[in-house]
Amino acid sequence: MDVKCLGQRVFSSGRVHDVFYEAGRERLSLVNSATSLLILLPMTAAAAPSFHGRIERFDPSFEQLLAPGATLEKLAEGFTWSEGPVWLGDQLIFSDVPENIAYRWKPGLARPEVFLNPSGLLTPQAGFREPGSNGLTRDEQGRLLLCQHGERRVARYEQGRFTSLADRHEGKRFNSPNDLVRRRNGEIYFTDPSYGLEGIDQSPLKEIPYNGVYRIARDGTVSLLTGELTYPNGIAFSPDESILYVGVSDEKATRIVAFDVLPDGAIARPRTFFDAQPLLDSGAKGLVDGLKVDRAGNVWSSGPGGILVLSPAGRLLGRLNTGVATANCAWGDDGGTLYITAHMFLLRVRTLTKGAGW
Repeated sequence: MDVKCLGQRVFSSGRVHDVFYEAGRERLSLVNSATSLLILLPMTAAAAPSFHGRIERFDPSFEQLLAPGATLEKLAEGFTWSEGPVWLGDQLIFSDVPENIAYRWKPGLARPEVFLNPSGLLTPQAGFREPGSNGLTRDEQGRLLLCQHGERRVARYEQGRFTSLADRHEGKRFNSPNDLVRRRNGEIYFTDPSYGLEGIDQSPLKEIPYNGVYRIARDGTVSLLTGELTYPNGIAFSPDESILYVGVSDEKATRIVAFDVLPDGAIARPRTFFDAQPLLDSGAKGLVDGLKVDRAGNVWSSGPGGILVLSPAGRLLGRLNTGVATANCAWGDDGGTLYITAHMFLLRVRTLTKGAGW
């Protein structure tokens, strides 16, 4: 593979890195150079593309969700792969997964501050390509819940301590829990692809042969919901929790799959809710990744080109075109501001709708 050194240095995770761009990949590889500073400096234009986001409107009903003058606003840049945003209290928490750091940002801050370092792999060890926290959400008491790639578990964070909620199924370690969603009854549903492991599905650390979707019951019991999806990723419920949406980040079949949620919490009747492969094949950047649902049941999902906005029937209404591969999104503030983690950027846009549950 042709690798070009861009001559840019990034200070992060207590290390100084030289930045390289690998042709054909959407992420920047960081090569450890020396121990030094504890801050993350924004990349220059030479090391990362400048942001040129735009709003694309494909259906008249999109005007009910986003005002005609709405724009994508860049709040920060310089991350390796930003992910998993969640509004917690009066601030936004989000992950930089390869860097093993979680950041916080709130109005008035000139730049995000380190919230957790480390965020996912607490004890350094080999075998992880993306060791940090990934998807984040809140429990019913407003405490932070995390998918920790490096610790290979779902955990709760409070008062400076992590509490493991689930790290195994039938005695085998999870691959690298990726994203999660909480039901109103307190149960947690999460996805477990192997993206955090070096070699992904070929990693010698992989104990479970499939990439699953799981449920953690109120009593802590873990049950497998499906092991049939190649790379399950983002996950969210419809507003009435009758449908579970799971994003599949398979470069050969990237899509959103919908399941019926049964009375006992199991899922059934999988069907393709939205096939994003044609968008990827047309040259748009990124795969289906994290997703959220608004109070009207519209699905806002990362996908080729940015954030895809889909009606409850799976019709593409519009796209928040970020110009880069995009990981995830979440509503914050009063529930009417959508925050977006897009590659090296943190973005936001004001919406006319609000997130489900606000």
